[in-house]
Amino acid sequence: MKRLILICAVLLAVAAIVVAADPKKPADHGLFFSDQIKWMDAPNALPHGAKLAVLEGDPFKHELYTMRLRMPDGYKIPPHTHTAYEHVTVISGMFNLGMGGKFDAAAGTKMPPGTFGFLAPGMKHYAWATGDTVIQLNGMGPWTITYVNPSDDPRKK
Repeated sequence: MKRLILICAVLLAVAAIVVAADPKKPADHGLFFSDQIKWMDAPNALPHGAKLAVLEGDPFKHELYTMRLRMPDGYKIPPHTHTAYEHVTVISGMFNLGMGGKFDAAAGTKMPPGTFGFLAPGMKHYAWATGDTVIQLNGMGPWTITYVNPSDDPRKK
């Protein structure tokens, strides 16, 4: 019996060491002050002109992610869908969101700073920025975007 307990204790200790040494293990914390966020050009899946900052995880893998998108005044994202839930928090500026497969600014909803919203997978929607605007997106990756009208896809231009 003592031998079995000793073997179990050794196995648990080895398992704890392996888990602790796992380089894929997510960080246990992160702090991002606004003036220290590293912005880069948004991926080519989005129209040119936006900047992106990944704060947590990898949006293109099956894991939790948090990223911010900074858009100039007048920036537009044509009607599209995502394969997973999209969670949006407006940080600054005015983010405008419309539902459906056709861009119609008159039918959109203004989302001032502090507004939170989420969209189900497959929901057709479009967006645009009024003023310099920053939104935060978070969810479970991979983050994908499929344009309703394939000719709107900047990856094909």
